[in-house]
Amino acid sequence: MISLSPAAPPGIVTSEGLAADLCCFPTREQYYALIESFRADGFEMCIDVCAVDYLEHADRWLPEGVLATRFEVVVNLLSLSKKQRVRVRVQAGDERPEVDSLFSLYPGTEAMEREAFDLLGVLFTNHPDMTRILMPEEWEGHPLRKDYGVGKVPVQFKEAPGPR
Repeated sequence: MISLSPAAPPGIVTSEGLAADLCCFPTREQYYALIESFRADGFEMCIDVCAVDYLEHADRWLPEGVLATRFEVVVNLLSLSKKQRVRVRVQAGDERPEVDSLFSLYPGTEAMEREAFDLLGVLFTNHPDMTRILMPEEWEGHPLRKDYGVGKVPVQFKEAPGPR
């Protein structure tokens, strides 16, 4: 049996997500403290941290009081003991997206935050190793940004059979 959704602290904009899960929309200033409060309330797992580029969807639906930015960081937390989930969506900014790192609360977020940095350019303040994880260090830009040019890399197959 699934428990009722958790309650967000006062001052946090919320909406009901899929399957009646709680969805919170903190400001960047509220973000770390909100995650910290959920951690203290028994949300022992951070199951996902990702970033989204809404370049072409600036008019997306957001609850009243939430000012849309181009980049958003989405965090999914899970409490196994309470059988509850919560989603946190923080607007990370436009030109230089940045939010606090969750590494000190959930060490497993280290690689997820690096991936969001590498592919979308979202910086995570106080991250222990904010370096690329998938792309080569010399790579310029962030390939999952909607305005990143579509390149062409020739594919060469080793020992591929030639035409017959």
